[in-house]
Amino acid sequence: MNRLLVSILCFLAALSIGQPYSSVYANDEISIQSESAIVMDAKSGDVLYEKNANEQMYPASITKIATAIYAIENGNLNDLVTVSERARNADGTRVYLEEGEVVTLDKLIKGMVINSGNDAAIAIAEHLNGSVEAFSDEINDYLKEVIGVTDTHFVNPSGLFDEDHQTTAYDMAQITQYAMQNQTFRQIFQMKELPWDGESWDTTIINHHKLLIDSSFPYVTGGKTGFVSESGHTLVTTAKNDWIDVIVVTLKAESSRIAYNDTISLLNYSLNGFETVSIEAGTKYEVNMDQQYELKDELSYTKKRQEVIEELIDESGELSIIGEGERLIKKIALSIVEKDDEKPVEQTVKANGLTGQYSIVLMLSFAMALFLTGYFFLDVRKM
Repeated sequence: MNRLLVSILCFLAALSIGQPYSSVYANDEISIQSESAIVMDAKSGDVLYEKNANEQMYPASITKIATAIYAIENGNLNDLVTVSERARNADGTRVYLEEGEVVTLDKLIKGMVINSGNDAAIAIAEHLNGSVEAFSDEINDYLKEVIGVTDTHFVNPSGLFDEDHQTTAYDMAQITQYAMQNQTFRQIFQMKELPWDGESWDTTIINHHKLLIDSSFPYVTGGKTGFVSESGHTLVTTAKNDWIDVIVVTLKAESSRIAYNDTISLLNYSLNGFETVSIEAGTKYEVNMDQQYELKDELSYTKKRQEVIEELIDESGELSIIGEGERLIKKIALSIVEKDDEKPVEQTVKANGLTGQYSIVLMLSFAMALFLTGYFFLDVRKM
């Protein structure tokens, strides 16, 4: 029986050493009804939740997030734009521009984002690239080459339905993450209302995103709604607290109530459960006392709040951020630096191939082996 026990312990120790890392958060903690959704950490880019996030969907008016950041980066906000007949006759939601009306690009972007004006979107596209068609070609190149999305193709600036106008929840989160790095975009995206003095419409336009204008949700920092019958209800929401900034995208909800309920659930899940951690650029690590490595750029990652994290570095200088349950959070190759004995190492993590929890497992296994060896030795002496 003793020998059987030893065999079992050795087998379990070997299993614990060889377990692979898992990088997936458990999505069974939350259930939503929208057909596709994602939660992304706006700083680290880590995905905290996803449901069919890479499935192509019709985005409807959340398309205007892409149009807005493209216009901000490629146009002059003080430009005067003359409204065309095509813009004047746009279908769907409008800010009631008149043909020949002259409006600044800045005002058009605000009218497009806050009131979802399709006429403003067309006027922007024609001003920037001459036509909606030319704009579509240019923004698709921009989305791929500048932002880096791979599964998005837009054929208009507004999101009105077209079979070829598609994106994914993941791509929309990436587009929003990129856009939120721009101060002008952030200021517009968080606007709750705007006095509108147009040729044929004098009013105050109110943001369509209910969570943004509801004082019950002070952590919401921006958002865009969308709906056409083919897309269902789509929603992009940004929010932040003291621990984390997040982007929530929900696509193809059967009703606006479902879209908002799903978004609230995902906001509660992410804002209450996670935090962003950053490692400063220039942090140095030491391996076996004979080699130093350096983190060239700041590294941000997301972890569960109160989660114990390990920073492990192997002989090749690859840094792994490991969470509980052997979950691989992030891995990055460090740069070799010449060791300077006169300069102290700001931060060191020593490695011998196996570190952290692995070292603990090995030490426990070794201690157990010594204990059992002594036990058997005494047992034999008694015989």
